[in-house]
Amino acid sequence: MKRIGVLTSGGDAPGMNAAVRAVVRKAIYSNLEVYGIVGGYAGLISGNIKKLELGSVGDIIQRGGTFLYSARCEEFKTKEGQQKGIEQLKAHGIDALVVVGGDGSYMGAKALTEQGYPCVGVPGTIDNDIPGTDFTIGFDTALNTVIEAIDKIRDTASSHERTFVIEVMGRNAGDLALWAGLAGGAETVLIPEENYNMDEIVDRLKKGSERGKTHSIIIVAEGVCSGVEFGKKIKEQTDFDTRVSVLGHMQRGGSPTAFDRVLASRLGAYAVELLLEGKGGRAVGIVDNKLVDYDIIEALGKPHTLDLSLYQLSKELSI
Repeated sequence: MKRIGVLTSGGDAPGMNAAVRAVVRKAIYSNLEVYGIVGGYAGLISGNIKKLELGSVGDIIQRGGTFLYSARCEEFKTKEGQQKGIEQLKAHGIDALVVVGGDGSYMGAKALTEQGYPCVGVPGTIDNDIPGTDFTIGFDTALNTVIEAIDKIRDTASSHERTFVIEVMGRNAGDLALWAGLAGGAETVLIPEENYNMDEIVDRLKKGSERGKTHSIIIVAEGVCSGVEFGKKIKEQTDFDTRVSVLGHMQRGGSPTAFDRVLASRLGAYAVELLLEGKGGRAVGIVDNKLVDYDIIEALGKPHTLDLSLYQLSKELSI
């Protein structure tokens, strides 16, 4: 193996730049050439590929987003689109590919793997919904962004004696909502993995009010329902002064935390090590603070799991 490629795909996540930096510098340290694919799988199809040097990834470890850019690409979901991508890789003499992204990105890497092209997936998504790893790159940064927002919203909620509903990202996974709710002291957390009882939530809010509680914070994962619609329900059933904040894409941005920078560096470098060992069709992760790798095809067939003991703990501590 003499030459590898790297791309970022799907939704951006803080720490993607740190991961690409690790791939590039680990590869060059190991006497490999590295090429960056600009614009994800769409850039792969179009041949938007450039050689990366040590200086190409200088001063990016602290930057959010991805300097290689990212894009959704419907064409790459087809056999024809995948074949175009493989032809571009061959034309540039690229022997293997590192893909940084979420489950949609892994599907692309899986397709290339099934057609005999070695890929390694690196989990980069704020949703933390990739099986086989305790944490994904970007989750910790997004979590801290949400917590900072909760803390500020609580200040105004207490000043005006209001109930606030805060909608957070996560797609169909409740990790971001649950961790943020627990760390932010939310009174109620709604996650896709658990059904909620509206009567129970309303009863809890009313009992809190009766004992003198003047404000409440409710965290709603976007995979459950619209925060705006849930806020209307609360208002209708309690008559409390209720406001809604949808945090939106601010959760994707910002300088990655130290945790995400270190995680991205470890996973990016490990991906290169696997390719040097001749191992393609793998995905990397971290379990109990140890680097692991597993078959990318098998991984996509496994469901994402959430530690529901944290959900029970959040309910017990928010009485």
